[in-house]
Formats: sequence, C-alpha cells, structure tokens
Amino acid sequence: MKELLLLRHAKAKIIDGIEDKERPLKKRGKRDAQNIGTWLKKQHLFPDVLLSSPAKRTLDTAKIVHRALEMEDLAIQENEQLYASNVEQILSILAAYPEEIKRILVVGHNPELENFLIHLVGKEALPNTPKLLPTGSLVRLSLDNVLWSELSQKRAQFISIIYAKSLLN
Repeated sequence: MKELLLLRHAKAKIIDGIEDKERPLKKRGKRDAQNIGTWLKKQHLFPDVLLSSPAKRTLDTAKIVHRALEMEDLAIQENEQLYASNVEQILSILAAYPEEIKRILVVGHNPELENFLIHLVGKEALPNTPKLLPTGSLVRLSLDNVLWSELSQKRAQFISIIYAKSLLN
C-alpha cells in the first residue's frame, strides 16, 4: 500500500517589501516543523520521496523536517510547479514517480494542498472544521491498489490530519 503525506508549510512571517516566495519562517514555524518531523520519525513514517515548493517557507519547512527524520540519503526535491499550482499539476508531478515508491511527502501551500486533498478523498471524508489545513498541518492518505500514475478524484483514503500546534515540544 502506498501513502501520500501532504504538509502545509509552517507559520511564516509577512514582511513589507519581501516577495511572497522569499517569506521566512517564524520562530513558531521552525518549532512546528521540528515537531512534525519528530512525530513522523516516531511513527516510522519515512518518505521515499520528499518534494517541496521552492518558496523559502516551504523549503525551510522541508529542510527542518528532513533533519528531524535523520535521513541523510534522502534528497529534498524542489519542484517549481508546487508553487501556485493546481490539482492537475500536482497529479502530473506524482504520476512521474515509479511504482516502487511507497511513500511521498509533499510540502506545499494553501489553497493548493487543500484543493488537492478534497479532490483525492472528497469533502465528505474530511473533518468539518473552519480551517482544514492551517500552517503546519500534515495529512496522511492511503492509496490502496492505486498507481501514482492513476491517482485521481476520490482514489485516496483519508487516514488523519496532524496539527503541529497540537504536538508537544
């Protein structure tokens, strides 16, 4: 069985004069990313692929999670299409991976990740919350008998959402 992990970047600063792509993480964002990485390691949820948008806040989130996982042989793969993407672009990115890959972690942005999540599992399968994916949210999906190249609407099963701010330091 395959798994797809979707991680919205951790909390970032908004600074006048700084382009959106260059926004750095806040102190809380760095702590949250560390907590998510530690949680993944404790749960033995080690990705075969770690994809990230090239925006500073997502790449920094990915780097902190990567360090926490202690997976030196795993490279972070930056993909420009994950910045300001859409459902079809994310599906296309994932479709390029061979079937031997069992778990992919995608670090990205909202509303793109939320739209992608709703596409994969259907809104009715998700918790009814005012803010589904706040910063530092990790979604875990299972892909039972689904090839990466066959991933499409309502082909994934929702397992859980982990909120970084709910994890202990």
